[in-house]
Amino acid sequence: MSVNPLMLYARSRRLPLTLGALAAISASAAWAAYGFQDGLHFDHAARFLVLTPAPLLASAAVGVSLYTHAEELDPTAGRPWWPRRLVHLLALTALAVGLLALAVGLLAHAAPGHPEQFGAPAVARNVLGACGVTAGAAAVLGARLSWLPMAVYAGAVHLAAPRTPGGFAAVWAWWTQPGPQAAAWGVAAAAFLCGGALYVWRGARAEGSWT
Repeated sequence: MSVNPLMLYARSRRLPLTLGALAAISASAAWAAYGFQDGLHFDHAARFLVLTPAPLLASAAVGVSLYTHAEELDPTAGRPWWPRRLVHLLALTALAVGLLALAVGLLAHAAPGHPEQFGAPAVARNVLGACGVTAGAAAVLGARLSWLPMAVYAGAVHLAAPRTPGGFAAVWAWWTQPGPQAAAWGVAAAAFLCGGALYVWRGARAEGSWT
């Protein structure tokens, strides 16, 4: 009986579970955004509360999918693995960006406030940057701990970032900046390019089997 290589790859990376997790995270983000807006009247702050947990969870789901359950088989492939890693990371990141931007963007049409600042552009930027950091962490720490650096950074930035956006804070605290901040977008894009390139080149760090 022949085995479909794509299905084998998807199962070894638990892609069905990852896709389900991204869908659930996006649905929860949309529900939370509407719930904050309707029940607590936080206007743009309602969106801001979604900008941190949703991208973190989405990037963690992407990072976990970079783990392989058959590491000893990968070196035996007749073709190089980097194109598969590249497509894998780009496809899941694009899906996460699209789903979460749509989820938060739906609120932007129904809520007052500043959707251009804390709406779909900001959440798309945060997902992009978080997925890059997570991918790089997977190459260094392994896929199962790939979520940790981004979570530590996000927590530290929320404690230390100034209330006024812009300036040098747009660089080191890009995670908390409004959507139109060009410098924040530049840092997020650089994080994705550097972290993604490291993962595509090296792959996730080898780990023991799941317990």
